[in-house]
This record gives sequence, structure tokens and C-alpha cells, in this order.
Amino acid sequence: MKWGLTGYLPCHISASFNFVFFSLYFPEVNECINANAKHCGECIQAGAKCGWCKDPNFLKQGETVSTHCDELQSLMKRGCTISMIENPRGEQVTLKNKKVTDRSKGPEKLKPEDITQIQPQKLSLTLRSGEPQSFKLTFKRAEDYPIDLYYLMDLSYSMKDDLENVKNLGTSLMLEMQKITSDFRIGFGSFVEKTVMPYISTTPAKLLNPCTGDQNCTSPFSYKNVLKLTSDGKKFNTLVGQQHISGNLDSPEGGFDAIMQVAVCGEQIGWRNVTRLLVFSTDAGFHFAGDGKLGGIVLPNDGKCHLENNVYTMSHYYDYPSIAHLVQKLSDNNIQTIFAVTEEFQPVYQELKNLIPKSAVGTLSANSSNVINLIIDAYNSLSSEVILENSKLPEGVTISYISHCKNGVVSEGENGRKCSNISIGDQVTFSISVTSKGCPKQGKPETIKIKPLGFTEEVEITLNFICDCECQKYSVKNSQDCHFGNGTNECGACRCNEGRVGKQCECSSNDVATEDMDRTCRKDNSTDICSNNGDCVCGTCECKKRDNPEERYSGQYCECDNFNCDRSGNKLCGGHGRCECKVCVCDPMWTGSACDCSLDNSTCMASNKQICNGRGICECGTCKCNDAKFQGPTCETCPTCPGVCAENKECVQCQVFGTGEKKDTCKRHCSYFKLIKVKDRDKLPQPHDSSYPVMHCKERDANDCWFYYTYAVNNNTEKEVHVVETLDCPPSPDIIPIVAGVVAGIVLIGLALLLIWKLLMIIHDRREFAKFEKEKMNAKWDTQENPIYKSPINQFQNPHYGHKAAVL
Repeated sequence: MKWGLTGYLPCHISASFNFVFFSLYFPEVNECINANAKHCGECIQAGAKCGWCKDPNFLKQGETVSTHCDELQSLMKRGCTISMIENPRGEQVTLKNKKVTDRSKGPEKLKPEDITQIQPQKLSLTLRSGEPQSFKLTFKRAEDYPIDLYYLMDLSYSMKDDLENVKNLGTSLMLEMQKITSDFRIGFGSFVEKTVMPYISTTPAKLLNPCTGDQNCTSPFSYKNVLKLTSDGKKFNTLVGQQHISGNLDSPEGGFDAIMQVAVCGEQIGWRNVTRLLVFSTDAGFHFAGDGKLGGIVLPNDGKCHLENNVYTMSHYYDYPSIAHLVQKLSDNNIQTIFAVTEEFQPVYQELKNLIPKSAVGTLSANSSNVINLIIDAYNSLSSEVILENSKLPEGVTISYISHCKNGVVSEGENGRKCSNISIGDQVTFSISVTSKGCPKQGKPETIKIKPLGFTEEVEITLNFICDCECQKYSVKNSQDCHFGNGTNECGACRCNEGRVGKQCECSSNDVATEDMDRTCRKDNSTDICSNNGDCVCGTCECKKRDNPEERYSGQYCECDNFNCDRSGNKLCGGHGRCECKVCVCDPMWTGSACDCSLDNSTCMASNKQICNGRGICECGTCKCNDAKFQGPTCETCPTCPGVCAENKECVQCQVFGTGEKKDTCKRHCSYFKLIKVKDRDKLPQPHDSSYPVMHCKERDANDCWFYYTYAVNNNTEKEVHVVETLDCPPSPDIIPIVAGVVAGIVLIGLALLLIWKLLMIIHDRREFAKFEKEKMNAKWDTQENPIYKSPINQFQNPHYGHKAAVL
């Protein structure tokens, strides 16, 4: 069985506007109508949404047999009851669902065949075209799972020192692997090159000893299975210790021949249905398909086992295998490959590893001394990742994966096939969907398998396909209802025999396009055949189909349609009726040519229970107000009436400035109008600029600031408020000049008072002095006569001096 890595990649549309535009002008394609199904089986294969109406009276005049096939909602809308619609659905049945092994519940040792790592194990899916069937697959990495390891070594002369270190590999590797599993087996094989020129020297001496000088080498060979897989590490050491180096001429080796034989010779190698590891050890490159021509070998590798006495005997007959061939065989046999190569060839094998799923590359030291650590690290890397693969899918079948990994990581597409960083005991799940498009040619059940790469366990899925309807089982061949037995009465319609056409198979295909028949397809002699909207078949018009599945032609001459009626609000018949033969048939409580006039007065009822508030009339569910100053859906709004400004003041204030009594309940109480902010008062709407009344308002807030706005109800009955976004507040006083003025005033007043006082004192003194002068002038005595005058001269006598008086 061939295996492939196929899957879905998600497609996303980023330009949502373009998508909406496309949807409006290019309606979604109706796959049911486009299928032009002639019978029920064709219909259900067109898509998962398609159904077939098996009511024999379903078709209207002018409709073709394929009109029986449409989407379910469309069929029911056109009068087909759900019981008369054939719409089979797919299903799934789990046939084997053994739970994954939980070793934590018991330490008992289990056989490999008793360990389950994948669930479920067997399913049966019944697929309907276009309908995905989904199920969950659980994977749990089992503890103490058995391992088979085969060591394949290059024994060309350059690997001489490496062989010495590998001779003790058996017991050492056994000890290390026992830390991972208690059930470990190891085997050994070696390879050199094809035993033909120019890969080796074919001279008799070189065939015996290909090495130069005194080196003792064994004869060249392509591949030897030295030791079958065994749990005896000592036996490994013994047999490997008996091996000898050989030699060849060119640098690349024939390792691909050896890998192919190890993969396909399972019985000789001793592979079990457990984890299979192949360690490929070399210090050189490799030959691949096509290189055999150098030795005259042109037959492609057949991918079969050719071991005789554990030696590959057909290396001189078959070419090297290709990389793709190796990938297929390694995958088919669940073998995980570890390339242990020297640093020089690391890039080459890294590229090879990218082509081989579930493979790893490790850097081998010059003498292979690190081979044990390399194997352990590579095994841990391989076993920590699970990758699902499926076998080849039948034609028309697709499969998609969604992984649910550790730590909630979810991936889709190709990444949905795998989970990484899985430790022993971890459990992951995969959501898998299988979808079929159409029906396979044979229509027989198919089997596919899904398995984790490198594991022997797999899920087997049987695919059954729904290709026919249930009603086809009750069909009547050569039915009299189909024009005297010219067809099979099947699912409410005639399925005509070969060479017959028409709804009831009433015509021969040779007589379809006659002039007499065309005449019966004209409404009158001046019109086109079937009104140019259909084809004349058997003297009867079969109307054309439209790209839009909701649009149809009908009538005896295809003269009617359901899409050329009057529209309202860009909706056919206003969305309140249906279009029949280009005329709207309105729903109850609607009237008008486009069914756009409502007869329901409830939308005109005002809050006072009066129609249009008593100020208008109700026409088509809308009030027409008698007084122009009243507006709104019920003529209750009067934007220019007194009190409008005060009524809306608090809401305008809280919405624009975040102040006022309603600032805490603004969103709840003040969302009834549309708010528009403007820069200044000049930008406010003016009454003469609008087709509806506009009220200008000027209100003052608690801070004595004025704000300006307009209130109006526009032509769409929306309340509009235009507000100047800045407050008009009086300028605040400048404190410093005031204080300076007061102080300066006090000082000036003080100075003025002092000056006045001084002036008064000067005037007073001058008056007193003038008075004094006047009185002095008027005095009648002089100095001698002044009674109060006292002479300033004092006279006294010194008694001791001449008895004369002294004058001082």
C-alpha cells in the first residue's frame, strides 16, 4: 500500500469590503441548480445542500426535470414538503475502539501486541458528496514500549578505527537502552559497494584483498546481514568482533542497497511489530538511482528481498534505489532511520533527512566513540514527535487534520498532522475530517489507513459512498406514466430511455427541432420561441435557468419571471411579498405595486393613543403632519416650540461638557439624539439653510458660562443637535492690578488728605499772621509807652570801686 502526505491548506479572504461587494452583485453559485441533474442520484452528488423533491406534481409549467434538484430551503419555499425531499446524510460507525494503554494502572508486563497507543482502531464512514465526516483520533506514547535496533555499518577501509569501538557496542547499548525499555533487541549488518567495476577493482588479487600494502582485508561485498535482531548483547559483541574491513575504489558507498534490503527483508532481519530503529553509520556519501549505469547496470531496483545466506546477491543486477523508493519502503515497514555520519558529510545527510520522514542525523566522532550517546539522543528526538500519514486516497476523497497538542497548542493544515515534545505517557488528539466530492466510478467501498509515522499501529477506515437515493429502489422501469413505457418512473420524474426526451419521454430525440413543434412554443406568431427565455423541447417550452438560484422563468411560454417586479428599499416587492409573473403579490397588511405600503396603523399611534397625535394622517404606516412645525414619526416632535431648549439643556451639557445634573446618568438618559459638534456659532445650521425647522438655543451653566446649540428633527425623523464645542464664559478678574489699584488708591488718598491738611494749615497760619500784622499796625503806643516793656539794660554798683556805678 502506498502512503502520501496530502492535506488541506486554509484559504482566507482579507478584503471584507470586496467580499461583501462580490456577494451583493454576484450571488453565491447554487451547485444544485448548476448540476442540471436529470435524476436523484446526480442531484445528491452535486453537494451536501442539495435535495430532490420526489413529488410528481412539484414542477410548474415550463420548468425542467432538473428543477426537482435544489437546496432544501428553496424546495420547501416552493411547496415541497420535507417528507417528499430526498436528502440522505452520511454517518460513521466505530467498529473497534480499544482504549489506549495506561501503564500507570498496573506494572504488569505486556506483550507488544497487547499495547495500544492509538484509538480508535477501525471505523466505517458513509460519505455523502460534499459532507465531511469527522472523528477524533487519540495517541498516547506508551511506557516501556519494545524497541528493535539494527546497526548498519560501512565497512570500507576508512571505517577501520570505528569498527574497533563498535565491537563492544552490544552490551554497552543494552545497558543504556534498558533505562528506556525492558524489551530491547539489537542486530548488525555491514555494507561496502557493488562488486563490479568501476566501484571496486575486479582483478583476482584485489577481489581477495582490496587493501594495499600489508593490510589484511576481507573480499568486497554489497551487503551482509551479520546478526539477526537478538536480545543477547554478548553475541552482538562476538559476531561484530569477527568482522573485517574491506575496500572499494570510489568515495560514495552502496549504502542505499543495504538500507533497501534491511527494510524489505523483515523475516531475515527479525523485525517485530514494535518501534523499529535503523542506525546507518558511515563516513562517506552514497550512490543513488542512475549511478548503476557506470557499471552497466540499467534495471531499476525492484524493492524486493534478495538475501541468500544473509548476503545481497543481486547488487550486480539491479541499480541503486532512488530516495523516493527508500522513503516509501521505510514508511511501509515503519522504520525510523538514524544517520550517524562524520562532520564532513553532515550537510549531505541533513538534506537527506529532510526528504525522509521520521529520520534523524547525528554527528559521529572520528572513531565512533560517541555512538551510544548519538543513538540515545536521536531516539529521544524521534519518539518525541508524532506525525500522522494516510494511505493513498480514492479519487475525489480529501482528508484534513487539526492537532490538539500539549499546552493547548492547536494547528491546522500540514502542521495539523503532527505534535512535538511528547513525553512518555503524554496523550494528544487529532480531529480528522474525510470529505468526498462526487461518487467514485465503481461506487464500491474503499479502505484507507491512517497511522503515526514510525509506528506499526494504524486506524483502518472503510469508506462507503452514497451514490443513489432511497426512492430509486422503488423505481418502475418502462412505466406507462412515461409515455407508454419510454422511461423509468423514478423519484417523481421520468428518466427517459436512450433516444427519448421530454418530461414524460414523449418525443424522440430525432424529432425535437421541427417547425411544427416550434410553433407550439410561440405565444403568437410575432413573438420569439419561448419568449426568448427558454428552449422548445418536444413542443413544450423548457425555461432557461438564471445564475441567481432565486430567480426563475416560468409560464407556458416562459413569459413570466419572479424577479422583474417593482422594488422598494432595494428589495423585491419591498420584502413584503412575492413576485409572480412580474407582479407583486403582497403579504397580508401590505399593499402597493411594490408592497411598500403598510396597512398597519400601530406605527402611527402617538403616546396619547391618538393617530399621528391628532395633527396628521397615517399613510402606509407613516404619519403626514398637517402642521409643518410638528415632526417625527407620530407628529409629536416640535423642535421650534417653546421649552425645547430648556428640555434638552441638561443632556447637551452632560454629553458635550461632562457637567450638569445628568452627568452621572448621561449614557442612560441622553442617547435619544444625534450629537454633532461644531467649532463656532457660525457653523451652526441656519433655519433658511435646512429643509426642516431648526431651533437655536442659548443656555447658561452653573459657572455663568453660555453654550449654544441647535435642535431639529431631520427628514429621516432623527433628532439632531449641533453644539458649539467651546463655552462662552465672561473673562475672569485680574487680581494683581486690582490689588495694586486698591493699594495705590489708599496711598494716593492718604497723600491727598495730607496735602489738604497741610494746605489748610498754611492758609490758617497766613491768616493768623496777617491778622497779627494788622493789629500791630493799629497799635497806639510805642516802645517807651508800652506798659509791659522792660529794658534789656541792667545797672548795678560795685561797692569796692570808686563808688561809681557800673553799667553792663
